[in-house]
Amino acid sequence: MQPRNSPYQSRARANFTRNRTQTTRNRSQLKHADIARFINKSVVTETVEAFVPQHRFSDFPIEQRLKDAIIRKGYTEPTPIQDRTIAHILRKADVVGIANTGTGKTAAFLIPLINKILVQQRERVLIIVPTRELAVQIAEELNGFARHLNVRGTVCVGGTGIGRQIQELRARPHFVIGTPGRLKDLLERKVLNLSEFRTAVLDEADRMLDMGFIKDMRRILSLLPTPRHTLFFSATISLEIKKLVGEFLTNPIEISVKTGDTAASVEQDIVRIPPGQTKLDVLQKLLTQPEFNKVLIFGRTKHGVEKLSKILISQGFRAESIHGNKLQGRRQKALDSFKRAQVQILVATDVAARGLDIDSVSHVINYDLPASHEDYIHRIGRTGRAGKRGKALTFIEHM
Repeated sequence: MQPRNSPYQSRARANFTRNRTQTTRNRSQLKHADIARFINKSVVTETVEAFVPQHRFSDFPIEQRLKDAIIRKGYTEPTPIQDRTIAHILRKADVVGIANTGTGKTAAFLIPLINKILVQQRERVLIIVPTRELAVQIAEELNGFARHLNVRGTVCVGGTGIGRQIQELRARPHFVIGTPGRLKDLLERKVLNLSEFRTAVLDEADRMLDMGFIKDMRRILSLLPTPRHTLFFSATISLEIKKLVGEFLTNPIEISVKTGDTAASVEQDIVRIPPGQTKLDVLQKLLTQPEFNKVLIFGRTKHGVEKLSKILISQGFRAESIHGNKLQGRRQKALDSFKRAQVQILVATDVAARGLDIDSVSHVINYDLPASHEDYIHRIGRTGRAGKRGKALTFIEHM
C-alpha cells in the first residue's frame, strides 16, 4: 500500500480539488441536457456488411509457438483492430490505435510484443494503464498467451503491498504493467529502471488524461530511452493526447476502427423517479425482475457506492462493490465474483467504466448521472458485448 502521505497522494488530492468544480458543472449540464441522448428504445435488427479480415493469425510472421498459444486460447480470426495493427507493430512502427472498448485491442498489442520478446529475450515492455483492474486484466491476458513461452510479467498498482512488487521487479520480468502512481513510487524508490525498456504502451490514454495523470505520463515517458517503440491506444484522441503523440511517437501510424459512440446492441432508456419515491425504491423493484440477472450499477462517489451495496445486501440481493477506497485484493475478488455470476449485482464508481471485459452483463444502470456524456458512453459499453444485446437505464429524478 502506498504511504499515507506520499507525494503521489498529495498530487492526486490536488488534481481532484482542481477538477471538482468542472466535474460538478458537467454533471449539472448533463442533468438538464436533452434526455433523448439517454434513449434508444427501438431495437432494430441491422444488416451490416460482415468484416472480412485481411489476415489470419497464421499469416503473421510470428513464432510458431506463439501461434500455437493463440490457437489454445481459442482465437480464430483477428478482430478489426488486431487485423490492422499487428503487422505494423511487428515491424516496430509507432502506432496510435483508436478503438471502442471491447474490440480486442489488448491482444492487438500483446501478440506482436510477445513475439518481439521471443525473438529478442532482452526486450522489456512497459504498459501504463489508468486503473488497477485493467492492469490485472491485461496481465491475465498476457498469461493466457505466454504461459508456456517463458515470458513473464508483473503488475505494479496501488492498493496492494509494494514489497512483493519490488521483489518481482528484481527478477526483471519482460512486461511491467502498472498505474502511473505506483510506477512513480517505484521510480522514486529506485527499484524500477526505465533505461531497460525500449517499448512502451499507453492503454486507455484518454482515461488517464481524464484522471489527471497527464504530467505523470509525460514524466514516465521522458525517462524511457530513445529510440523506442511506442504504442498509444485510446477510445478518443483529444488535443492533449495529440500533443503527447507529437512529443513521444515517431511518424506514428494512426489506425481507427471506432464504429460510433454507442453500440447498436445496447438499448438505452431513462427511468423517471416518480414523486414520493426514491431512486432506491425504483431500483429494488427493477432488480427483482428475472431479466435483471447480471447488473452493473454506477454511482458517483466511493461512499455512496459502498452504502448502496450494503443496503442491497441487507435486502437479500447478492451484491458486491468496487471503488477506490477498497484494497486491490478485495476489489479483484468483487470483480471476479461478478464475472463468475456468483453475485447478481456489482455497484461501482467509474473505475469500472473502461477497459474491463465482463461477459453477459444484462443491464447497466446509471444510478447517479455520469460526469460527462463520454463517461456515459463508456459506462453503457459494459453491456451489449460480443454480439449480445444489453440494456442501459439512466435514473432521472423529478425536476
